[in-house]
Amino acid sequence: MTSVSVVLERCGILLEGPHWDDDSQCLYFIDYINGAVHRWNPETQNHETRTIGDRVSSVVTTRTPGVLCITTKHRFVFLDWESGLVTHIAEIDQDRPENHLNDGKCDSMGRFWAGTVGPLETPTKVKPKQGSLFRLDGDGSVTKHVDGVDISNGMCWSHDYRTMYYIDSLSGRVDAFDYCLETGGLSNRRPAVEIPNQEGFPDGMTMDTEGMLWVACFDGSKVNRYNPQTGEKLQTVRFPCSYVTSCCFGGKNLDTLYVTTSNDGLGDQKLREEPLAGSLFKVTGLGVKGLPANKYAGLGK
Repeated sequence: MTSVSVVLERCGILLEGPHWDDDSQCLYFIDYINGAVHRWNPETQNHETRTIGDRVSSVVTTRTPGVLCITTKHRFVFLDWESGLVTHIAEIDQDRPENHLNDGKCDSMGRFWAGTVGPLETPTKVKPKQGSLFRLDGDGSVTKHVDGVDISNGMCWSHDYRTMYYIDSLSGRVDAFDYCLETGGLSNRRPAVEIPNQEGFPDGMTMDTEGMLWVACFDGSKVNRYNPQTGEKLQTVRFPCSYVTSCCFGGKNLDTLYVTTSNDGLGDQKLREEPLAGSLFKVTGLGVKGLPANKYAGLGK
């Protein structure tokens, strides 16, 4: 039986980007507003944070133990977890200083993909078409692949890495690209899943071992499971807060769905109605598993 429970209650403002590290058996996630990277160990119940003096928008582990790669407002940087040392890798959108990086994830070759958002008035009202989607290679070089984005968000790949799925939240859909794993090239963009307005805005997402997409629905209080081949909605998991931001599979068997939420911009009335907004949740009993997260291939130094 599916069960939703709180892992860490009200541990931040705008939680995002959960990333399960199979090696350490820990979950990493970020709080954008507080500029914090969180690490949660479900075995020991140990919860640690690192703040870096800038907004933090996504986190992945690297192939160097103890070193993370994170995106800040405008930069890709390394974070050494034990020392807290932050090392610059690359900067983007220097000609668009009001933009900021958002969600990010690595492919199986260790390339780190992350996109930007234009100036925000509210969590879902943005100056249109100012964002882009970027690829950070292992040598630290950055390539822009998609422009004219509103709110760059979730991404993941098919099991054979021939398809990349991508969310520009205000489009109300998940798009698919043909993906060239050898070069990291994108082509043939087309809609894969249409998400009606009443479901909320598609935000972060992940994939299970059956090739189905799990999409966090911001302002929809839910995570939906979709078949990307047919666009069919297969399952809904509901949460006691409106702003559900992202999800990933984790745990020893990769069968626990970790889900991040936000209370940023809710307003006083909603905050009273949704006291668990800004908490980390887990979902068990789904009957499916996820895939190990990919690590960034750049040198962690």
